[in-house]
Amino acid sequence: MTPSQIELIQDSFRKVVPIADTAAALFYGRLFEIAPEVKPLFKGDMSLQGAKLMATLGLVVAGLNDLSKIVPAAESLARKHVAYGVKDAHYAPVGAALIWTLERGLGPDFTPETKDAWVEAYGILSSVMIAASAEAPVPAE
Repeated sequence: MTPSQIELIQDSFRKVVPIADTAAALFYGRLFEIAPEVKPLFKGDMSLQGAKLMATLGLVVAGLNDLSKIVPAAESLARKHVAYGVKDAHYAPVGAALIWTLERGLGPDFTPETKDAWVEAYGILSSVMIAASAEAPVPAE
């Protein structure tokens, strides 16, 4: 990622933080709409899940200047997700729901350049997570 892309992501995420609860609700609503098969993977309080999502996004966004600091955490998270039933195919609708949420939440501030930066970042992160999930033990059915 270029420094300009990182700056676009970090600047846009600062605008999401004040609407974090709304953004999380939009995200999960959209995710369950486009990938209803993932809904059973979420068994807890969705407002708590939304807070975890936004906190994780915040850590990732803050760490984009030094990917070596966030990659191990992303790999660990991916391995845990395997135990919850997350499959490689789930990463694409998650990315689509994220971009859709950012478009809705940021409106005109979500420029084509900002969108491209987020797509790039999510592509990198999801590739790292998919690779790590391949190393995780498969849960028993």
